Amino acid sequence: MKKFCLIAFSLFSLAASAQNTKLKATAAAKADALQAKLVAWRRDFHQNPELGNREVRTSGIIAKHLQSLGIEVKTGIATTGVVGILKGGKPGPVVALRADMDGLPVTERVNLPFASKIKTTYNGQDVGTMHACGHDSHMAILMTVAEVLSGMKKDLAGTVKFIFQPAEEGAPYGEKGGAEEMVKQGVLTNPKVDAIFGLHINSSLEVGTITCRPGGTMAGVNDMMITVKGKSSHGAYPWQSVDPVVVSAQIISGLQTIVSRNVNVTQNPAVVTIGAIKGGTRFNIIPEAVEMQGTLRFFTDADEKLITTRVKQIAEKTAEAYNATADVKIPYSNHYPVTYNDPALTAKMLPTLQATAGKDKVLQVPPVTGAEDFSFYQEKVPGIFFFLGGMPKGGNSLTAPPHHTPDFFIDESGFTLGVKALCNLTLDYMAAKSK
Repeated sequence: MKKFCLIAFSLFSLAASAQNTKLKATAAAKADALQAKLVAWRRDFHQNPELGNREVRTSGIIAKHLQSLGIEVKTGIATTGVVGILKGGKPGPVVALRADMDGLPVTERVNLPFASKIKTTYNGQDVGTMHACGHDSHMAILMTVAEVLSGMKKDLAGTVKFIFQPAEEGAPYGEKGGAEEMVKQGVLTNPKVDAIFGLHINSSLEVGTITCRPGGTMAGVNDMMITVKGKSSHGAYPWQSVDPVVVSAQIISGLQTIVSRNVNVTQNPAVVTIGAIKGGTRFNIIPEAVEMQGTLRFFTDADEKLITTRVKQIAEKTAEAYNATADVKIPYSNHYPVTYNDPALTAKMLPTLQATAGKDKVLQVPPVTGAEDFSFYQEKVPGIFFFLGGMPKGGNSLTAPPHHTPDFFIDESGFTLGVKALCNLTLDYMAAKSK
């Protein structure tokens, strides 16, 4: 009897495996057939970008598409977020797939027929708006995945949550948003998510290639504001002042020693960057105060604590040495945890990525000091975040236009691989959990 049961179970497993293989083949064929539609969505989003928490047109298009597929849709989550729930015809786990929707305050310089000409206001400044990080491609890819998987609804062994998230780049100052707010508003519950997958296009990674690593993948981040207060005077009589410009310069120089002298860079990379300085109104007036804004990047809780402590010490003590004061706020408005790929889940799903792209096309690379608020989902449920090649074949990764710049460019021919990867991760995860 025991032998009979083992044979029956083996036959059942083989049948289930064959069914899953068939589903993946169907998904791949459908993804290829939808390529033109995928590109059209991406170009429309690219031409009409919207900043974080302002993705009204964008979210409307997404919600309408999901509804047309018979997917249950919830809107207005974390301001403009959209969530689609596709319940398969068979019982199984809940898999979440995420795409971000917001553009950046960048004026596009790329000569494309669908280049953005959108102008708007950001933090009180008139700015151009551009999908300079590839979120337009992420949305188009996930919309295509939704269409592919909804077409095999009766055969899905589980539920898929399609999460379209606003404000990944950070909500405007004084507002809430992004993945943190989505999580707070229950996006990972009702039904409860078992695993989450997400991808990010990469302008310096050749199309057809995927990179994925277990553990810390992208840095945790805190932004900071340092306000140095001194004493104003006429620029001709500096001895009457406590010059916050000079103090700020000394603080900036001192901050550079944190990574070079305090962090063990053989174990984890770290970054301390001052990106903006504001002080003074005229060439011959020493101002009363200077504001500096910057970013801190880290891969462990210990390094976060170390760097934060040293920034405060250096800023406050340096200012004190010059009879000035320094007020340090960390974080000032944004904090993202480390984007951490669950090692067990990554090991389990790596063969899926390799089978989809080709074993030699799935690479493990060092951690990236950029940050992603996908990390807020990974704090709650196991997740994998991977990178998808978007650089034209034969391109030079050292000279490819970087993300967040006016010349950012993506080769659309790699998008379908992203569709297939997300579909296969979903199907294989469901198949494994249903055994």
